[in-house]
Amino acid sequence: MTRYGHIAWRVVAVVAFAGTAALAVTLTRAPARDNANLSANLSQNPCAIPGLHAWLGLGTTGSPRPTGLLPAGGITYTLEFTNVSPRACSLYGYPEVSAYGGTAAAGTQIGSAAVRDTSIRPQPVTLAPGATAHAVLRVGGGRFQPAACTQVTAPELRVILPGQGMRAQSAYVPIRVPACANRGPEFLTVQAIQPRPGIPGVTPP
Repeated sequence: MTRYGHIAWRVVAVVAFAGTAALAVTLTRAPARDNANLSANLSQNPCAIPGLHAWLGLGTTGSPRPTGLLPAGGITYTLEFTNVSPRACSLYGYPEVSAYGGTAAAGTQIGSAAVRDTSIRPQPVTLAPGATAHAVLRVGGGRFQPAACTQVTAPELRVILPGQGMRAQSAYVPIRVPACANRGPEFLTVQAIQPRPGIPGVTPP
């Protein structure tokens, strides 16, 4: 190969490499751009309390035994979120849920907060005025060990919307279920918020 042939080959190789690198940068940066757009859209119209009403669905897949103990599989509730404001708003992720005792103003958290059940993938949910979304909440079941728990009855749940931090305004949902007074045992699990009202006892697809 001539000297000029070597130079031409090197120029072609450099151009090809640069094109491949540019394509790689484009492919790796696209998801980040999509995530940024998603975050921007959600941050523009986030749902907030008191514009969102939190409440429990009517049914469960179990109920406390006469002794007050939890059934082996736990109790499943649908934690519903209804937009009671005059504008559309968005939710994304897992609500912060904990058992609560006393009054909203002077109460205290009972045991540990709910851990995340990641079997349902989070998705952005936009609620029009009057629309409802839900998250599946389980009390007991799974890795819950009653022997490690000083059991009490929780009169309500404290609920904080996703991404708003523990100092955000909370919703208090009346409920009477067995709870662990000790910190540590995982007796509550919660899934990501999903669109539409929940059907008690049915895990959404």
